Amino acid sequence: MLKGTGASAGVGIGHALVVKEQNLDYSAVQFAGQQQETERLKAAASAVSQRLSNMAAEMTEKVGEHAAEILSGQIMMLNDPFMMGQMEEQIAAGNVAEAAVDTVCQTFIAMFSGMEDELMRQRATDIGDLRARLLKQLLGLPDVDLAHAPAGTVIVAKDFTPSMTVGISRENVVGIITEIGGRTSHSAILARALEIPAVLGVPGAADTIQNGDSIAMDGEFGHVYVNPDERTLKDYEARREEFEHQRQMLKAYLNKPTVNADGRAVGLYANIGKPEDAQAALEKGAEGIGLFRTEFLFMDRDSLPTEEEQMNAYRQVAALFAGKEVIIRTLDVGGDKEIDYLHMKKEENPFLGHRAIRYCLDNPETYMIQLRALLRAGADHKNIKIMLPLVTGLEEIRAAKAMLEKAKKELAAEGLPFDANAQVGVMIETPAASQIADLLAQEAAFFSIGTNDLTQYTLAVDRGNPDVASLYTHFHPAVLRSIANVIKAAKKAGITVGMCGEAAADPALIPLLLSWGLDEFSVSASAVLATRRTISLWSQQEADDVQAEAMNLSSVKGIQGYLASMIKK
Repeated sequence: MLKGTGASAGVGIGHALVVKEQNLDYSAVQFAGQQQETERLKAAASAVSQRLSNMAAEMTEKVGEHAAEILSGQIMMLNDPFMMGQMEEQIAAGNVAEAAVDTVCQTFIAMFSGMEDELMRQRATDIGDLRARLLKQLLGLPDVDLAHAPAGTVIVAKDFTPSMTVGISRENVVGIITEIGGRTSHSAILARALEIPAVLGVPGAADTIQNGDSIAMDGEFGHVYVNPDERTLKDYEARREEFEHQRQMLKAYLNKPTVNADGRAVGLYANIGKPEDAQAALEKGAEGIGLFRTEFLFMDRDSLPTEEEQMNAYRQVAALFAGKEVIIRTLDVGGDKEIDYLHMKKEENPFLGHRAIRYCLDNPETYMIQLRALLRAGADHKNIKIMLPLVTGLEEIRAAKAMLEKAKKELAAEGLPFDANAQVGVMIETPAASQIADLLAQEAAFFSIGTNDLTQYTLAVDRGNPDVASLYTHFHPAVLRSIANVIKAAKKAGITVGMCGEAAADPALIPLLLSWGLDEFSVSASAVLATRRTISLWSQQEADDVQAEAMNLSSVKGIQGYLASMIKK
């Protein structure tokens, strides 16, 4: 058995089609002069840009705008004057167009590959894909064509790139296996959009697996069997039938109210990173947006987004979810989210440094632009709520609210419409915030628990460090007690409390959250229906009983094992 990362759920059974990387050697290409090489570069860039635009249109029609945004991002890179300018400088130094593309792209790839955040590292993959496209165009090589893959095909490749999706048939391609990529990589996003099971990050897959090999794979657990025996094959066929049954069953929960077995309603929202993600969330039945990560509006550009640009982005989501809450987190920059034009200082430990609310309060001009944009974006539908990240004390909330009042006075004086009653809440993601949740509740209109960082900071575990990754778990008693304390404080103060970390979708944790009285679950769009179903299976009494038993246990292993045994199928 081969092991990788389960990136797109489902069971695939078929035969391997191994996609080998093309030879992009350009050593035989002769320099034809600066003007001619520059013209070759511009012609190749134009052709690739047109090809990407056509692919984006096809992908939008096939799997929606969200997946097509991956290609739009590559088009933006290709049209970046800075990147193209550097390539032209390489040509001016006497390099052929191929070498210019290769040198500049490899520089950016090396820069992004060294970052800790997987979303940042994904940019390296995108640039690598763009590099390959340009080199193939310059060398006259064709794109990989999977449009005619036979029924029962399992694609095996080093990476699953956007170009591979063109013409692909979901009826014929039953699985995807790659050597690189993780759950948040673009390979995973594309596979989930196509609803094709995928296992990524399988070492040496393209060399180990041969064309025509029989494959049985599980896209949830990351298991791949090559030429499985009859017993394994039958087991996977039964799993495939069960998965399809579950997927059809979840469709019954689309756009239904989110209630527990007693009929008590809770909110079921979605987390998004860009305005384009909101459409997918709505289609999956999300009842609101529980976390809009605004930092992605500031990335992939060389200057600060203007007030108008930000306002339009926020207003787009507010309009799509008119009548429903849209919780927008103010700029959470720093840590592993570096933005060059903000000129942030290099720090020994950026995760504990000048980031998020700390950076914003110390840079009031930048922060004021965002606050004004948020207030203006809420003018029409009055459904935008503002959330402050990485808060550790009351002073930060009061300072942010004071700036918000200043922004209101400015907008009123300018005669611009805005929502004067926009609520300000706090993302609880530090041990300090969880310990003084009762004090923060005096200033905050709502809480949202960010379990990803709360777990990391509470346990002093870098979740990106493989040597200690096994210690990172929201089932640790300290993390569970923190969550319970935050919910209790919110309830006592009469404010709403939600959760926007990954734990909100964990079927093992949901009964505890229901027992403690969590008001709102915010999950990825793909997890909305499964979360709604899990919530519907639990009565309050059953949830209370499980919670009491779990909190009497003292070890991670004991708690995790018990809660896993209580998951309702």
